[in-house]
Amino acid sequence: METEDKWAGAGDFDRLYQREGTGSVKWDRYRGTGIIPLWVADMDFAAPDAVIDALRARLQHPVFGYTNAPEELADTICAYVAATTGWSIRREWIVWLPGLVSGLHVSCRAVGEAGDGVIAATPVYPPFLSAPALSQRELVTVALRREPDGRYEWDFERLETAVTPRTRLLLLCNPHNPVGRVWTTQELATIANWSERHGITVCSDEIHADLVLDNDKRHIPIAMQHPALAERSITLMAPSKTFNIPGLGFSFAVIPGGELRRRFRETMKGIVPDVNTFGYAAALAAYQHGAAWRQQLLAYLRGNRARLLEVLERHPRLQVTHPEATYLAWVDARALGDDPQKAFERAGLGPSDGRDFGAPGFVRINFGCRRALLEEVAERLSVIGS
Repeated sequence: METEDKWAGAGDFDRLYQREGTGSVKWDRYRGTGIIPLWVADMDFAAPDAVIDALRARLQHPVFGYTNAPEELADTICAYVAATTGWSIRREWIVWLPGLVSGLHVSCRAVGEAGDGVIAATPVYPPFLSAPALSQRELVTVALRREPDGRYEWDFERLETAVTPRTRLLLLCNPHNPVGRVWTTQELATIANWSERHGITVCSDEIHADLVLDNDKRHIPIAMQHPALAERSITLMAPSKTFNIPGLGFSFAVIPGGELRRRFRETMKGIVPDVNTFGYAAALAAYQHGAAWRQQLLAYLRGNRARLLEVLERHPRLQVTHPEATYLAWVDARALGDDPQKAFERAGLGPSDGRDFGAPGFVRINFGCRRALLEEVAERLSVIGS
């Protein structure tokens, strides 16, 4: 599907872009403080040239009315998902969304009824913890098991005991944010078998699917290898993290089950807005022409990861979990005291607070930045806790 073209040149990941004062959520949090923002999952890199060119081309038409998806977008996504994961999806399974978080909320509302149970494995991306309650569902958390080396595993005994007669939905994160795990075939098979035994629907957030950093790992959509589960699955995907275009508001759900897809669409009515014109244009360009840029990005992120781990692994009071995927590092900072977030900020660093993920004492560090900025981060890390 993706061939060599004029957009196959290298991305400039070392270039400085001034983001303070541009309305950036990430950079405005600490504006004027000198604190380096390392929190929200938003890289500091320019979008691929193909995306920028597509937006410029769309601007040549000066009318920005309500917009349908480009005719070729669904087929392009089907081809892209098949090429990157091996999963053969059908265009009619796709439901457009203006963002992946709205997909989490719709999933909670579309499955079961008020008062039913939703399970999420912690620590986890904060909307997993807020969406059930906002959907009048009962959240049940199951802690992932943290091994002595910092690696996280599923605790399947806890998962089994968490089920009640009213459990209807599992919110799965794969790759898992914030711990960076790429769930294995065996782990996914165990989850699939568990869900089939209990009749539980799985909503799988796979927004970081294209950002696997370990060369011996690969992303596996849980619905791909378990046909029985596929009928009770909602898979959420987006180009926003991979191609750094979250501000353009485009995502999609893949829902093979016709009845579940109907309920999902019904739940969206009157609540979820349509995707905007530029979100569609950017997504099409990214999926058609972004392959070479993505490979260059992955190489750069692997270098950043290696440098950050080098610093963190020798720090006497911090323990880092090896991120198999994403550009996010999960750090055990409990040795710094009751409020490690404040300790980081005093050192001039602004990570995400682990409390938001259900894990007080931890922080999440975004290493999707210029190497020169990461060197400044490394220098400041060395003084934390001293």
